[in-house]
Amino acid sequence: MQAKKSTPYWRLSSYYFFYFATLGAIVPYWGLYLQYRGFSAIEIGELLAIVAATKIIAPYIWGWIADHSGRGLTLIRYSAFTAIITFAGVYIADDLLLMALVILLFSFFWNASLPQFEVTTLHFLGEKSNRYSHIRLWGSIGFILLVLSLGPLLDHSGLQVLPHCLVILYTGIWIATLRVPDINQPEKHQKPKRPIIETLKQRPVIATLAIGFLMQLSFGAYYAFFSIYLQQYGYTKSAVGMLWALGSGAEIFVFLAMYRLLPKFGGRLLLCVAFLATTLRWWCISQFVGNGWIVALTQPFHAFGFGMFHATMIHLIHRYFPPEHQGRGQALYSSLSFGVGGALGAVISGFILEYFGGSTVFICSGLVALCGLFVTWFALPEDQGMANG
Repeated sequence: MQAKKSTPYWRLSSYYFFYFATLGAIVPYWGLYLQYRGFSAIEIGELLAIVAATKIIAPYIWGWIADHSGRGLTLIRYSAFTAIITFAGVYIADDLLLMALVILLFSFFWNASLPQFEVTTLHFLGEKSNRYSHIRLWGSIGFILLVLSLGPLLDHSGLQVLPHCLVILYTGIWIATLRVPDINQPEKHQKPKRPIIETLKQRPVIATLAIGFLMQLSFGAYYAFFSIYLQQYGYTKSAVGMLWALGSGAEIFVFLAMYRLLPKFGGRLLLCVAFLATTLRWWCISQFVGNGWIVALTQPFHAFGFGMFHATMIHLIHRYFPPEHQGRGQALYSSLSFGVGGALGAVISGFILEYFGGSTVFICSGLVALCGLFVTWFALPEDQGMANG
């Protein structure tokens, strides 16, 4: 399959811009917002785990429907619009149970769109799928702009304005999906060449999915409690935002280089580098959080632990899963890594933070990342080089 001559670069990029701009509001500040609403560390961990837990089921359900209907983009648009409506329930959620219900409904639809949009992007790119990172980098730009601008806004106006900002951003996601040409991808496959279970039995696929799980398990504490941990040591919301932006800013340079790095070094080596950098990063945060300079120096490691890691994983999933299973392949990666791994990481980190403190949380995160390094080296096949495309 050849890459489309008229790949809608800016239309695809606008979706990533708004989607990850939304994460720029949620990841650094949603835990602080829940704390502002009066929830404890354990309750915050549980609520954040709901967002991750819906990624276990929702992406695969939507992926199955997309693979069998051939209407992936239609489903993306529907889920993006419904996410706006359900998120509005945050305004009236006044206790743990109601907030949990709102987050469950909202995240079920919100988590549905990204894996299927990855399929859309890769479909447009065709054989030039290693240039995916050139489109995805606009997500990092959106993330950076939000965390840099939202931190001062929250310092000035308070955390109560955060839901207003999120409604605007979710609307931007929905509008972006409307601007992408509907090519009804992937094609409807009435008779798959082989059942998906045959693909899932392959050793490289098992190893790849396990690696994704371990990386996101190690990131659980970072996504759920890094901002709270920093505030305990006197960092302002503006400083927190700048540190998050510093990490995402480094992603851009990696995304620009990934189309060369993948063919040259292959997936296994790049994933090992990502795990090694992440292990060092969590250890430094656990030991030196009070030193702003050291924390700032470790933030660019995010380029490896997320940017390099995610771009490599997208390529591996695209490579290992046949066309009729692309939707479910990306959904499984999202479900097992950001879903199962992220949910367990958030819940476990909440308990560790409550009873043992933030330093212990990040020590444990580093140990998980170290396990991921060993699994990658010993379980993933060595011949992981990518086609130049």
